[in-house]
Formats: sequence, C-alpha cells, structure tokens
Amino acid sequence: MAKVHVKRGDTVAILSGDSSGKRGKVLEVHPKSGKVIVEGVHIQKKHTKPTQTNPQGGIIEAPGPIDASNVAVVCPKCKKPTRVRRQRQANGELERQCKQCGKAID
Repeated sequence: MAKVHVKRGDTVAILSGDSSGKRGKVLEVHPKSGKVIVEGVHIQKKHTKPTQTNPQGGIIEAPGPIDASNVAVVCPKCKKPTRVRRQRQANGELERQCKQCGKAID
C-alpha cells in the first residue's frame, strides 16, 4: 500500500495529461493502486442498458481515475500548487504543510 499525499476533499491541480492546468476537488483516493478521482477531470462515458431502476438506459458520464503523481495539492492560503511536507506536532500527530508558505493544509 503506497502512501498518497492527497486526501479526499483536497483541491488539486493537474500537472500532466489532457487536463493539465485544471483544478478540481478529490472525490476518491485509492492508495493500493496509487490513483485518485478528481471532480471534472478524465470524464469517461459508459453505455448502460435499460434496467428497472433506470428504464431509459443511455450514456452516463463519470470521472475516471488518474495517477496520484500527476496531481499537486493547492495550498488554501497561497493558492499555489505545492508539494506537501509532513511535520510532527508536539502532541505526536502529523500535520501536512505547504512547502512554499509553510502554513498548515489540514
């Protein structure tokens, strides 16, 4: 299981791929595969047959997973994409900090 630098709810900037430069909110994190699902990025279309719950059927669009290495956390204070530093607090908990401005991300 790989350590992932993002959490659900973080705002991230996409660093590479078709959506580079976009920003979005992390919806899901999959640490075993090292992938994240970001709102509005890597939209995939899925064709569904009619069912009892969805009698119309049709095409459903949903965001797909992208590699966690292709996203950078956006600092809520300085609003820039940044790398994350983990700093141990006096009470023993780890706190994520922006490497550019040093402010806490969580």
